[in-house]
Amino acid sequence: MKTIDLAEHGVRVLNQQLHDQAADLSELDWDVVHTQGAHNIACGLNAELNLTVRGHAGYYCAGMNQKASVTVHGNVGVGVAENMMSGSVRIKGDASQSAGATGHGGLLVIEGNASARCGISMKGIDIVVGGDVGHMSAFMGQAGRLVICGDAGEALGDSLYEVRIYVKGRVQSLGADCVEKPMREEHLEELRRLLTQAGMDEDPAAFRRYGSARELYNFKVDNAAAY
Repeated sequence: MKTIDLAEHGVRVLNQQLHDQAADLSELDWDVVHTQGAHNIACGLNAELNLTVRGHAGYYCAGMNQKASVTVHGNVGVGVAENMMSGSVRIKGDASQSAGATGHGGLLVIEGNASARCGISMKGIDIVVGGDVGHMSAFMGQAGRLVICGDAGEALGDSLYEVRIYVKGRVQSLGADCVEKPMREEHLEELRRLLTQAGMDEDPAAFRRYGSARELYNFKVDNAAAY
């Protein structure tokens, strides 16, 4: 395992070494220490590396991730795993706004709480949150699954397309065109797989499912006030 001390080398050096490593894969396991909430840790990874971040991280940690497995032993700032394509990102603490924004694939696990706009404009990513999420989560979500083991804030799923949302706790309010939907066996099995992958010991039967009513797919003048 290779250890990088950010207090000594800085984020630019870390990211450059990680990108260089993708060319030969001689060192797959990396440990990052003394993070001090630095921004842009482990951005743009494109190899099957295993990265452990031991401390809090700032904005856009593990952004644009492909193939790599990243674990953060702390909290993260805005945009963790933003535009992730594949691989996995696990946050042991809480996440700030826009976690998993525009993510196309892979699995993002937040063991604590997530702030506003979790999963905004998600395009295929799977997100599992062990605690609560803030307002406008899954706003304009296009594809993927959002699992919330706690409560959801206002305007959940506003203007979403085909994202499936599973919530165990209370939903403060639903956004435009988001409705509760039946929980069939296929959804229970899908949720069971996601919870298992995320390491969450939860009963799928305790969750409710939400999705798009599909009334805003095409512009209708009668619905103008809802846009």
